[in-house]
Amino acid sequence: MVKEDTLDKIICGDCLEIMKTIPDGACDLIITSPPYNLKNSTGNGMKDGRGGKWKNAALVKGYQNYDDNMPHEKYVAWQRQCLEEMMRIIPNNGAIFYNHKWRVQNGLLQDRQDIVSGFPVRQIIIWRRKGGINFNSGYFLPTYEVIYMIAKPDFKLVKGANALGDVWEFTQEMNNAHPAPFPVALIDRIISSTDAKVILDPFMGSGTTAVAAIRNGRHYLGIDISQEYVDSANERIRNELLCNTPRFNFG
Repeated sequence: MVKEDTLDKIICGDCLEIMKTIPDGACDLIITSPPYNLKNSTGNGMKDGRGGKWKNAALVKGYQNYDDNMPHEKYVAWQRQCLEEMMRIIPNNGAIFYNHKWRVQNGLLQDRQDIVSGFPVRQIIIWRRKGGINFNSGYFLPTYEVIYMIAKPDFKLVKGANALGDVWEFTQEMNNAHPAPFPVALIDRIISSTDAKVILDPFMGSGTTAVAAIRNGRHYLGIDISQEYVDSANERIRNELLCNTPRFNFG
């Protein structure tokens, strides 16, 4: 089990090192979206020639304390290490919802098979972002991301959740300082489709997973390398708690 003094908290630090301190099977569900290694890119689908949110394939307000520019092989190895720790942390009825982005890089499809190969991927969920602007006339507006549902053998959805399709559409989070925030509704759908009691997000960012956990009466544990994002996420959580009283009923 997760120690009570770390429940409903966000820890600032290296996610891989911190996950190594979490006991086996301690978190029922993991929902996360890692940095996408965007600076190691030609910028397809990312450049904004007018100097907006994207500039020269880099996020104008990027990840703090992390340059998002690893050699691809190193990035893949790092993400596989992270997934190995996540697999250890979830119990036999647990699952990981691992969000990433497919892209074409120098003519080659990056569909993340080099990251998820060998892990028990049970399903691929596509989530489509409503809206958006495309500044490049060479291709259509990119509108979707991919969630790999990586599940252990005994993982099951709650009654009725299996009626949902595997293509989801949600409006983007527009008023969020983090460069790549999840929509709360997306995380809410995942959490409410399970009976998980403790939810981990090792790349917590702006705190969306924590907010959705609170709204569903679940415990959360977050990790982020940026103290700035930890502080802003905690402020967001404080504001959420003013509006929603947690319903932690499972002891």
